[in-house]
This record gives sequence, structure tokens and C-alpha cells, in this order.
Amino acid sequence: MSDMINQRYMLTEQYKTASNLGARISLHERFSTNPVNLQHWVFEQLDLTPNAHILELGCGPGTLWQKNLERIPQEWKITLSDFSAGMIQAIQHNLPADDERFTFQVVDAQAIPFDDNTFDAVLANHMLYHVPDLSQAFSEIRRVLRPQGKFYATTNGSAHLQEIKMFMEQSGLGVSNGVMGFGDGAFRLENGLELLASWFAQIELLRFEGDLAVTETEPIVAFI
Repeated sequence: MSDMINQRYMLTEQYKTASNLGARISLHERFSTNPVNLQHWVFEQLDLTPNAHILELGCGPGTLWQKNLERIPQEWKITLSDFSAGMIQAIQHNLPADDERFTFQVVDAQAIPFDDNTFDAVLANHMLYHVPDLSQAFSEIRRVLRPQGKFYATTNGSAHLQEIKMFMEQSGLGVSNGVMGFGDGAFRLENGLELLASWFAQIELLRFEGDLAVTETEPIVAFI
């Protein structure tokens, strides 16, 4: 099994706490060549009602909501979930404790503990490539979505950060630590539409273009 979808490895080694993911998010935010912040762009794609009920799977430290806190409608009810209890602790620290729009829960995307037809939207940002059984996850997402509900997912392409991958290989570090590369069948830009087509009737692909121009060494070391 690829480390990328080895849940025990990801939970105990990569994402037991938010520190590793925080370093990777920071690298992109500091050195992206796209002047638009990715989290702002993702938020702007959410076409939802003023009183929407939302579930985010794999919420991480909550960067999407931190970056857009002042733009979130007051009547939204947002359930932030992650497979890692450490991530849930981080996001509870990162968001205002008295903000009643948010609730938090440890959730495996392959076994979502909510009733059918609960949510107007489900979000899965840069996390589906870690899910071992995508069909099971998509089945669960469809189940908890309301009939007119929407599923939003972001991912990377296969060429993402190839320069770092080459550096790791040439340095003898390998790339099996779950940071780089995709396992067979993992959800990515090149196959995302095909994987979603069996579960959703209407699918739209939007691209967020951007490179990284990294001018410092330490962020690369923290990333890997």
C-alpha cells in the first residue's frame, strides 16, 4: 500500500498534529506565483444558500475558514471534520471559541457518521488522495448530501512539486513518506472527472494555475 493512502502512517507519522501540514501550506502561501490566495479562490467557488449546512472532510488546521472568516454568512452551519484528532485540536485553537457557526468532529470519510440528506455541501480539499477506498467515500458523500447538494473537491496534478521529488530522490531520501507522489488510482487532476462521473451527474472542472518560486532553503526542509 502506498504511504499516500496508508491511514495508519498518515495518522501517526504525517498528520498526528498540524505541524507538517502547516509547513506545507506555508510553503505554498509564501512562494506561490499566483497573486490570488488559494483559500480565497476556493471560498469564492462556493455557490450556496445563506443558511447552508456544510461538512468539510479533512479540514486540517482550518486554513480555508481562517482566511475567509469575515466572509462566512452568519447563518451557515459548518461541521469541520478530520481523520486526525490532532487536526481537530488545531482547528479549535485557530478559530474563535465562541463562533457558533462551527462544530468539530473526528470523521473517516469512508464512514461518515451523519444521517442521509443532512448537508447542502460537502468539501474535500486536498485530501481525497489519502483515502484508501474512494468508492466508499463517494458513496458516503452522496448519502449525506441533500438531493440538490453540492460536492466541492480540490487536488493536485501528477506533476505537482516534481522538482522537490527529484531532489529527494537524488539526495537518497526517497519519496515513500506520503508527501510526494500518488498511489495507483489516487484522486488527482488527471483522473478526477472520471472518478467522480460514476457518482455525480453534473461535474465542473476549474483550474487554479500557479507555480512556486522558492527562494529559501528552510521551507523546503520543513516541507519534506
